[in-house]
Amino acid sequence: MVGKIASYETTVTRTESEALILENNLIKELTPPFNILFRDDKSYPYLMLSGNTFPRLASYRGKVDRRNRYFGPFPNAWAVRNSIQILQKVFRLRTCEDSVFKNRSRPCLLHQIHRCSAPCVGRLSAEQYGQDVAQAMRFLEGDHSQVLTELEKEMEAHSVAMEFEMAAVLRDRIADLSSVLQQQSMDTIATGEGDVDILAVAELEGMVCVNLAMVRGGRHLGDRAYFPKALRSVAGELPDPAEILEAFMQQHYLDTELEPTSNLIPQTIILSHQTQVGSEVGTTINLSDILAAQAGRKIYFLHQPHGQRRHWLVMAEGNAKIALAKRLVETGGQLAKVRALADILALDLENLEQLRIECFDISHTAGEATQAACVVYAKNAMQASEYRRFNIKDITPGDDYAAMRQVLQRRYANFQEIPPERMPHVILIDGGKGQVEMARQVLVDFGMEIGLIVGVAKGEKRQVGLETLIFADDRPALTLGIQSAALMLLAQIRDEAHRFAITGMRAQRAKTRTVSRLEEIEGIGAKRRQKLLARFGGLRGVANASIEELLGVEGISQVLAEQIYRQLH
Repeated sequence: MVGKIASYETTVTRTESEALILENNLIKELTPPFNILFRDDKSYPYLMLSGNTFPRLASYRGKVDRRNRYFGPFPNAWAVRNSIQILQKVFRLRTCEDSVFKNRSRPCLLHQIHRCSAPCVGRLSAEQYGQDVAQAMRFLEGDHSQVLTELEKEMEAHSVAMEFEMAAVLRDRIADLSSVLQQQSMDTIATGEGDVDILAVAELEGMVCVNLAMVRGGRHLGDRAYFPKALRSVAGELPDPAEILEAFMQQHYLDTELEPTSNLIPQTIILSHQTQVGSEVGTTINLSDILAAQAGRKIYFLHQPHGQRRHWLVMAEGNAKIALAKRLVETGGQLAKVRALADILALDLENLEQLRIECFDISHTAGEATQAACVVYAKNAMQASEYRRFNIKDITPGDDYAAMRQVLQRRYANFQEIPPERMPHVILIDGGKGQVEMARQVLVDFGMEIGLIVGVAKGEKRQVGLETLIFADDRPALTLGIQSAALMLLAQIRDEAHRFAITGMRAQRAKTRTVSRLEEIEGIGAKRRQKLLARFGGLRGVANASIEELLGVEGISQVLAEQIYRQLH
């Protein structure tokens, strides 16, 4: 690694903790090749109780609002929905939007099926509803036995007061809660365990998985598997599992974009391998200090746990191996397709992950709103962040050849400046000889290699498997057949390009039609049109607005509002 250094820069921080956070941010931003990198663009869902007088129960992702309470995180949306169903069944908290809650005149269906106590129509007071919310929060925090005890005392009190109807309601709640706890015993509901994360590392055939199992309020909510990138060291060997765990904890728990941070970091973290995090020696003790500071409490790191925690760790290790086996099967199938394509096209690749394919497609409706799409396949997967759309202008409507020429000229106009690793090995064209010829002319003009071009011509009746590959050089056309793994890969990329192109075309067409229809209305000039778009947040908002809402825009009279409404409906 030292031999590859061209230059280096130094940044001075006030403390070692700041240095660790800076290092974590730089790893995520610059993705250096010799650092273990975990990437997962998915945010975690939380269970939210709003800060209203009658709090609403909902699933939530994103920035936090201090007025609300958040529980979690949950490994997936299913775990949140399951928890919401439990809370509805036992505590009958509302899940409706505030706008619906404020305008109800009679109980909804959820009240009829005993999933809501109907506070919207005054079936219980704010104090009574608040008691239900408090019990639900204690349940989420893992205090199951205390909740059951309180419900039993309330039931007895109502029974003594001869309030048998309310006592019956509480009896049913106790039965429901007991049933839930019993049914989910396989999910290892453990009273008093609180919040725990279990991290297990597994390795199989050179691939590594870190499995994160989440326990919140004593309930095992599920797992999420992470597959690190840039795993191999300079010597080509896999890093030590402890090193992988430390890298994961640093990048996962120090991610300031994940909210709320204090909920993300549990009180206890169980590790499948011994690390220096949380110990009294080693340079990584800073991570333990930073996590404790962010969470506002001490964090306990456990290795070789006992009892229920040992059971959780064994489950996490088993799930890590299952996730690895599944990923290997999926990767193996994809690699087989890439290898078949590389062999057929005689591509010179040292590593199959180097293969980069850029695919182009043209979409329009009878020449209207012509758009071209470019999608990218690299590193054995579609790279959605590199997709691009091009608005095609100044051509004869419906001229696909001219559209293909324009998009390729715009895409590769500065091809000399494209880094070698981002230059495509294959330029895939969704079309036949005409489109391929246009591509050949553009590449010849630019001095690029025409052997990159591969056209996919549709077969008879557009049946999958009957496509023909057309080349821009002297190679004869090739029909692979429906069983070809290479054709399956090309069809996958072509279909993605078609999907991306047609969705962009439809959006552009809707935008063009709405703007043109606004322009056709007498009295709607550029300023009024701009005010309409600003008020309703765009073209779709204008189209969905009522006459009364249109009247609220400065300069829009009753007559003009009616004209706009008629024009767009």
